[in-house]
Amino acid sequence: MIVEAAFSAARAPGPLRAFYRRVSQRRGTQVAVVAVARKMVVLCWHLVTKDQDYAFARPSLVAHKRRKLELAAGAPSRRGPTPGPSRDYFIKQLRDQERAIVEQQEHAYEVLVAHWQPHKPPDKG
Repeated sequence: MIVEAAFSAARAPGPLRAFYRRVSQRRGTQVAVVAVARKMVVLCWHLVTKDQDYAFARPSLVAHKRRKLELAAGAPSRRGPTPGPSRDYFIKQLRDQERAIVEQQEHAYEVLVAHWQPHKPPDKG
């Protein structure tokens, strides 16, 4: 299942897509998908153990998905004049702004990796 999630992450804008592109150019598509899957598992481990949120998440999309899960689990529907937390997902302008921010983060990751220079470990002795 994590490999299927990695396929989706490789298509969505963000640092995972940039990582997928970088690895797939060198090693091929299948190796890149498995590398993204592993990166996702490690990322999930760190987020859970450190009790943190994913830094590159799109807030309105997360709220929308969370609400869908609540409804699927049997939470009562809240209809009325008060908008819910997932309302922003249906405002196209806000959704596009969030997507643009994530695409900027993807580009920043690409620039970081392109300029990264490995350092030799210091000599011991």
